[in-house]
Amino acid sequence: MGQCKGVREVGYFDCDGGGQIVVDGNFAYIGHVNGTTGTTIVDVSDPKTPRQVANIPTASGIHAHKVRAANGLMLVNREHPPRRKGPPLTPEEMSQPVGLGIYDISDPRRPKEITLWRCTGNGVHRFTFDGRYAYISPEMEGYVGNIVVILDLKDPARPEEVGRWWMPGQWIAGGETPSWKGRAHRCHHPIRLGDRLYTSYWHGGAVILDISDMGKPKCVGAIDWSPPFPWPTHSCVPIPFPLAGRQWMLVADEDVLPLDPDLCRDMAAFMWMVDITDETRPMPVASFQVDGVNGKRNKEMTGCHQPIEDITDTEVPFAWFAQGLRFVDISNPNGPREVASYLPDVPAGADRVCSNDVFRDARGLVYVIDRVRGFHILERTGN
Repeated sequence: MGQCKGVREVGYFDCDGGGQIVVDGNFAYIGHVNGTTGTTIVDVSDPKTPRQVANIPTASGIHAHKVRAANGLMLVNREHPPRRKGPPLTPEEMSQPVGLGIYDISDPRRPKEITLWRCTGNGVHRFTFDGRYAYISPEMEGYVGNIVVILDLKDPARPEEVGRWWMPGQWIAGGETPSWKGRAHRCHHPIRLGDRLYTSYWHGGAVILDISDMGKPKCVGAIDWSPPFPWPTHSCVPIPFPLAGRQWMLVADEDVLPLDPDLCRDMAAFMWMVDITDETRPMPVASFQVDGVNGKRNKEMTGCHQPIEDITDTEVPFAWFAQGLRFVDISNPNGPREVASYLPDVPAGADRVCSNDVFRDARGLVYVIDRVRGFHILERTGN
C-alpha cells in the first residue's frame, strides 16, 4: 500500500513501466518505457479494479512512451530510444519509421491506426494535444535537435503542419550555427494556454511563444538558468489563475543528464515558481525541494521530474522520481510547501521507486505511474 500522507490508495494496475499516463473519460492510456509493450488502454470506470481492454505493441527499436487522448483520437510518439547503456540500435531497428502515431479511439477497446505522421532523426519525444491541434517536439530535416511543430488534426488522416519554431542556431541547413554543444538546446514539449505555448527547451531553458498567428510563432519571453544550475528544463506549466495578483509559470527541472555532474553530487533537481506577469522578463522567485534529498550523495533520478499539466487549483501533484508522489501547495508563490505525499512500494526487480508521470482526472483521482512497473490510483483525503 505504500507510505501515505494525506492520500488513500484506491486501486493498482500491474503493467510494464510507463513514461506517461493520461485519462480521458473512463479510460487510462499508458505509454510504456521499455521493450515493445507500446501503448496500453485500461478501463478505470471502477478505479478499485482497473482492467486492460487493449494494447498496441511496437516494433523493436521504437520508443512509444508518451500518449495523449482527446476528441476520439489517441496520439502516440514514435521515437528511437536513447541508449546510454548497452549496445546501440541495430540498422534494422534504426530503419523503423518515427513520428506521431494517430489512432481512432471512438471505441477505446478497439483502437484503429489512422496514420503515422513521419519525421526524421530520432522522431518525436513529448507533446500535448487539445483535441484539434498537436504541439509536438520532433526532429526535422535540416535542424539539430528537436524543434516546435504545430499540427492541425482537423482531418486526422492528413495531419497538416501549420507552424514551427526553433531556437536560433538550430537550423543548420539555413546557415545557422549553434552556440551550444550537440543537442543540449532542444524542444522537450510545449504546453498551450490561450495564444501562448509554454515550452521547455532542455538546457536551453524555458521559452514563451506567441501563437496568435499559428503560422508564425514568435518568442515573447525566455529564461535559462542552466548553467549555472546543471539540470535540464523538463516542463513549463502555466498557472491559469492569478496568485497574489500576478501571473505564474511552474517550471520542473528533470533530475537527469546534468551539464556538470560534480555540481549536483549532493543535490537533486527541483521545481521553480516563475513570475510571468511581464512575460518578456520571467522572474524565478521561489523553489521547492523534497525534505531530506539535498546533502546526500544522490543517484540520478532522485529528484524532480513532472507535475500535472492541467492545473486547476493551488495543490499540484508531482511525480518526483525516487521520492514518489508529492502534493505541493503553491497558494503562496514565494513559499511553496508540501501538503501530502505517497511513496509506493518498491516494484519487484528495482531498488527504489521511480515515479515518472502523474495525472488527475475529472473525479479528482490521481494516477501515478512507475518507470519500472505498475500504476497506482489515489484519492486525496486531507492533511
